[in-house]
Amino acid sequence: MAAISYHILQRCIMATDGCSSVLRKAIGEDWKGKLSMVLYLTGAGLSFVFHWAAQAIYVGLALLWLVPDKRIERAMNES
Repeated sequence: MAAISYHILQRCIMATDGCSSVLRKAIGEDWKGKLSMVLYLTGAGLSFVFHWAAQAIYVGLALLWLVPDKRIERAMNES
């Protein structure tokens, strides 16, 4: 649920700031965010059938986000 909430928050901020939003420019395609939401939902569905697969997905997502995303910080420093 945290990934979905974060995605909604990002979209609300970008909608408020308009097309020239610094966040919109920093995020770009945001493949990590989109992939995370899909994998979280997949893990939730799999948890009813294959517990081990859901756990593997969650561990993989934790490892994916272990490396911090510097795009927002870099965009704020540039503007």
